[in-house]
Amino acid sequence: MIDAEHLVTELYAISNVPTVIWIDENNQIIQPNWTAFGTDTFVEFTGVESGPQKDLIRRWVTNGDVMMTADAATDAVHDLSPEEEQARLYFRIGAHLRRAGDEPGAERNFAMAVELAPYDWTVRRAAMPLRGADPFGEEFFTMYGEWQEAGSPYHGVPSR
Repeated sequence: MIDAEHLVTELYAISNVPTVIWIDENNQIIQPNWTAFGTDTFVEFTGVESGPQKDLIRRWVTNGDVMMTADAATDAVHDLSPEEEQARLYFRIGAHLRRAGDEPGAERNFAMAVELAPYDWTVRRAAMPLRGADPFGEEFFTMYGEWQEAGSPYHGVPSR
């Protein structure tokens, strides 16, 4: 699914994309946001292969095997901080202004969002192409280095 309006990222406190969330046919979160990918597109960069993650999904679909209890899944991902919530709002306003053709207004709001949540990839990296920057260019690698120096903050279940 592509979340062009970034609503799912807000609803489930996702700050790193792409990501994987397991949701069953009853709209229950079975496995919250975790470091996994559906393809090996980023394996050279992240070192995370998609095969083990796909095997876990197959076991869940075939046998009902889950990685954690429902209670643990509910408690696994913390809500966004007030600053992160504000950043998401500034990002949304910036995206709206960008679509409306107000480049200076969009840039002001994107800058405020990044100031409030500098390690939130959903805000900072997602704004890059909207601002005309390469999401895998020099700005991305600067952000990635800063994120690593900050301890790689992440809303989600750590990779296994």
